[in-house]
Amino acid sequence: MENIILEKSFAFAVRIVNASRYLNDSKREFVLSKQLIRSGTSVGANIEEAMGAQSDADFVSKLSIARKEARETHYWIRLLEATNFFSESESRSLLNDVDEILKILTSIILTAKSKLEKNS
Repeated sequence: MENIILEKSFAFAVRIVNASRYLNDSKREFVLSKQLIRSGTSVGANIEEAMGAQSDADFVSKLSIARKEARETHYWIRLLEATNFFSESESRSLLNDVDEILKILTSIILTAKSKLEKNS
């Protein structure tokens, strides 16, 4: 069964790992790349955890953490561009991906919260 948010977050994590490798290999940047890889891969890990949530509230909580990590990743990408570690085109591509993930997560969270409110 296809799960678009799982697929997109995993593909994004792969891009983040490759971006971090690029920063470490070619730019010799280690501090910001560690922040980027931590938050960027955490998005998908928290979404994966949400799939095995123990309750609807736990599901919303895990996805909310994933959304926070996506927001943090958005920040690190912007910072890496502003400090010339990423070109505008490199950051724009990653930002487009994380923005799409944020939109999907927000939609899922709002739907799940609405369901929770109806059931309470």
